[in-house]
Amino acid sequence: MSQEQDSNLTQVLTRIAEALERLAPAPQPVSDLAEAEAYVWHADSDRLMPVEKINRVEIDLLQGIERQRRTLLDNTLRFARGFPANNALLWGARGMGKSSLVKAVHADVNVMMAEEGKPKLLLVEIHREDIPSLPRLLAMLRSQPHRAVLFCDDLSFDQEDATYKSLKAVLEGGVEGRPGNVIFYATSNRRHLMARDMIDNERSTAINPSEAVEEKVSLSDRFGLWLGFHNCDQDTFFAMIEGYVKRYGLKIEQEQLRKEAVEWSVTRGSRSGRVAWQYIQDLAGRLGQSLD
Repeated sequence: MSQEQDSNLTQVLTRIAEALERLAPAPQPVSDLAEAEAYVWHADSDRLMPVEKINRVEIDLLQGIERQRRTLLDNTLRFARGFPANNALLWGARGMGKSSLVKAVHADVNVMMAEEGKPKLLLVEIHREDIPSLPRLLAMLRSQPHRAVLFCDDLSFDQEDATYKSLKAVLEGGVEGRPGNVIFYATSNRRHLMARDMIDNERSTAINPSEAVEEKVSLSDRFGLWLGFHNCDQDTFFAMIEGYVKRYGLKIEQEQLRKEAVEWSVTRGSRSGRVAWQYIQDLAGRLGQSLD
């Protein structure tokens, strides 16, 4: 290809790209957060995208975590009403409803807010990899009249990840601190948000072991509310299954239901809310019934 042909091709491709850009302009940041109840933060473009339908279950269907449910609901309700409340860390066994509880509590609180004639509470999700952009997001939310729960699911940090230091400063230790209209909820399988071997390694290699460990675990101290989630027993697992069956009107005898539920949990090697829901999806599919 000659130089002249190459130049002509470049010009044509440039015009095509410019035309496509005009046809599909980049989404603009949401300025009115009254548009939806929930948003997802996109750090690459500094924008909040509204969520049309939140993926959540009803709060009464979350079995075996009654104390955690009551505590988080009270904390969130106080915050929504304008009173002091704590950042919350929901930690523990996988599949036991940590993230489901955050979303269910948000829905329940907004029902109460509507009954009281008060503004709705927003739920804003930030992904783990976008934590470094948290100061920009907080600056955006700080200027809003709405109160918001900032939610990060499955939050944890690896050995070489220093992001946790910026999160510490933003939550409580920075000059500006957390905005008064924002509260931070996170879920994690790790109580201190970091692997045990990371903490043990710091203890074994540091000049001052206690100071090194304090540096690692002090992030979790920024959460005034700790809620632990633990593996459930068989009775609780049955209660989860039967609650779903009743809610969705699935036609099956209790004896057969429990037998199938036990077999399902054995094949999965665990009992949890997630495993219970996966069984219910399988059951509904076999029965030809909907879960809508």
